[in-house]
Amino acid sequence: MKMHFRLLYVGFKIYCFIFRPVRMGVRVVMIQYDKVWLVRHTYLPGWFLPGGGLKRKETLEQAARREAFEETGAELREITLIGAYSNFKEWKTDHTIVFLCKDFNINGKTDGEIAEVRAFPLNTLPANVFSVHRRLIENYAQGKEQPLFGEW
Repeated sequence: MKMHFRLLYVGFKIYCFIFRPVRMGVRVVMIQYDKVWLVRHTYLPGWFLPGGGLKRKETLEQAARREAFEETGAELREITLIGAYSNFKEWKTDHTIVFLCKDFNINGKTDGEIAEVRAFPLNTLPANVFSVHRRLIENYAQGKEQPLFGEW
């Protein structure tokens, strides 16, 4: 199954290189008891905030709730907007909307693309957290205001 997701991921990167689509996605900073919940994918190394792309006729909020549920098994209650960020590296045009949720329940069921879900203390993140996600988490932990928009 892991190889299946890796092949799909490589195919997706080739598609993006050729067609250069404009993509929209969401991420959710899920924090409870001074811990942040992160996911490790089957097809990418490192730890990430839960999230993914929007589906047709789906609002940003619906996408954030769906992705959090699919990747962590979490049912989110109140969510707030942190910001909107863009990425133009590696021939991409990605736009990501980031939400914060501090009130959720996790049932432990995830989809097949997730290898592991784990909560980490805000002050003890693993070394291989995706750099932009690390910066968002560290800014939150230090009480710094997030930029509302920008490149990442």
